[in-house]
Amino acid sequence: MSPIAVPVNKTYKIATMGADGIGPEVISAGVEVLKTLESAAGDFKLEFQDYDWSSETYKKTGKYIPDGGLESLKKHDAILFGAVGAPDVPDHISLWGLRLAICQPLQQYANVRPTKIFRGTESPLRNASPGSLDWVIIRENSEGEYAGQGGRSHKGHPWETATEVSIFTRHAVERIMRFAFETARKRPRKLLTVVTKSNAQRNGMVLWDEVAAEIANEFPDVTTDKMLVDAMTCRMVLKPESLDTIVATNLHADILSDLAAALAGSIGIAPTSNLDPTREHPSMFEPIHGSAFDITGKGIANPVATFWTAAEMLSWLGEEAAAQRLLECVERVCEKGIKTTDLGGSANTAQVTAAVCDEIRASYSRK
Repeated sequence: MSPIAVPVNKTYKIATMGADGIGPEVISAGVEVLKTLESAAGDFKLEFQDYDWSSETYKKTGKYIPDGGLESLKKHDAILFGAVGAPDVPDHISLWGLRLAICQPLQQYANVRPTKIFRGTESPLRNASPGSLDWVIIRENSEGEYAGQGGRSHKGHPWETATEVSIFTRHAVERIMRFAFETARKRPRKLLTVVTKSNAQRNGMVLWDEVAAEIANEFPDVTTDKMLVDAMTCRMVLKPESLDTIVATNLHADILSDLAAALAGSIGIAPTSNLDPTREHPSMFEPIHGSAFDITGKGIANPVATFWTAAEMLSWLGEEAAAQRLLECVERVCEKGIKTTDLGGSANTAQVTAAVCDEIRASYSRK
């Protein structure tokens, strides 16, 4: 289904959810920057409502999301999410209890992860520079390897069995492929790489390949190629300039997008959009760095991923000019050397946030 046009609406209701680890720190920084941008731009308004759903909530109540919680989220135009995960809660409990418990019921089936090398930052690839690595990874976000199908039996016995069933439906593969082609068509290079593993996974992945070939016929202006996921890791490292838009399954794109973030300089700058392209439900926007408990509370978390995520959220809401302005201000701050340690700098979260806010105000004063 093609994305529906955004209705004119200059006041946007945003649900914020820091959740776990450094999540509250970076979401707080993101809200500060968004409020600064709102004030400086003056042509839209953001109304924030905070939700204190987290692993602490789960440990106290036995639930991440209270009764009626999803219905409350549906009243918002977008969700700005931090991270979920705690050392004393199994990861499969926290992920399925909060993040996936939002994404799946709200039909956020398109996960979009842009990656580029910011000006003022460095890639670990010796020949890569800003402009040579500029990708968008489209991840199927509703089924595949993370469908939640399977089970365990005969626990505790030598013949204990666990199954994890990957689900691929024509409906879901068609809609993510069409979304990926539409995304590629909007980008200057009009190039889409379809990632698969159909040589070994001869059922679901062959369907993936076949649907991709069918949908390609609807987009003759988009150049397509196909890569096996293992070979794709090599191509991302050795020939980053040969890639532009990438579409892959839930698991494959999850892994490839983390590699992409590292190749761009740091997982601390990488954003995510969990989109419902029909716009029937609110979409959710989150940095991909996770809860990072090793640095929680130290005030040194990189907020850039959240700022870029906030820009993606604004763009989705229809505020393209403000989104581009925000991202440009973040890059200018990086160029000035105001960066956290993961990017080779010495600034803390508050200093980077203040610098971006100052740059936003200065940017609008120059217009």
